[in-house]
Amino acid sequence: MDLRCRDWMAALPEELWDVPLNHLAIPGSHDTMSYCLDINSPLVRSESDIFRILDGLCCCFTRPTIYKWATTQDRCIEDQLAMGIRYFDLRVARKPSEPGSHLYFTHILYTHLTVLETLASMVSWLDAHPKEVVILACRHFEGMDDQIHESFILALQHLFGAKLCPRQEPELTLRALWASGHQVLLSYDADVASRHAQLLPAIPYWWANQGTARGAIRYLEWQQQLGRPEGFFVTGLNLTAARKYILTNPKQSLRTLTWAQWEYLSKWLQDQRPGSDRRSLNIIAADFVGPLPLCSLVIGLNRKLLSRHNSD
Repeated sequence: MDLRCRDWMAALPEELWDVPLNHLAIPGSHDTMSYCLDINSPLVRSESDIFRILDGLCCCFTRPTIYKWATTQDRCIEDQLAMGIRYFDLRVARKPSEPGSHLYFTHILYTHLTVLETLASMVSWLDAHPKEVVILACRHFEGMDDQIHESFILALQHLFGAKLCPRQEPELTLRALWASGHQVLLSYDADVASRHAQLLPAIPYWWANQGTARGAIRYLEWQQQLGRPEGFFVTGLNLTAARKYILTNPKQSLRTLTWAQWEYLSKWLQDQRPGSDRRSLNIIAADFVGPLPLCSLVIGLNRKLLSRHNSD
């Protein structure tokens, strides 16, 4: 772990304190909570019928395979924060037929940890690091009706309290957020978000859906040609294996696939830059952000903004 990344926002040069957050390079984790998937949980309802059929016929074989391809992270939320991750991809769901109001995270399977206990640990970490700001993207909701959404949002507002930044904050810069005490930007990808002033709309995620680095980069460069969105957006460096690849490579996993392609992805990343330009990047998310040096690479891109500022 690079300790210089623990409080990287606080350590940025003053010249960058007034740069909008959506013009900074911010490291993120894709499917943040998949490090604690429950191999014995039901499959998420939205998963394909093929997975369900195979799981019903021979779960002793399919479950380990599903588990190793669904796992995209191997470090807990506190470790990810300490590594410098500031964008968190949170997929929230209610388990079918489970009594009570607990919500869990998902990625094909459900997690051991509940949503609120996990986010409570994040609040504790933020208390100890008052100049660090996180962007939480709650999305891919499963099994949640309007009443559950409203109850969950109320719980989030109570949990984060004054740390939660309202949607109409005039300036989303580090200097302005530090002055207001706001540390949490909460994006909520559901229609109910529009009824709550403290919730940001969905953040676009550039997902290549490719199993090779070359394919992913072709997609990302095509998106760059179209131009960056005005607000926050995520460039996903995460790879996706096709079913055929998974079935024909039983000894492989998402981890081995990611590691094998990382050098190509990282070289492309080093050539990118943040800022307001049409082709600039903002949030960059990836799998296995613990063992891969994503955070130091992404944070380092902000130096390019500094050199431009000095030249101006």
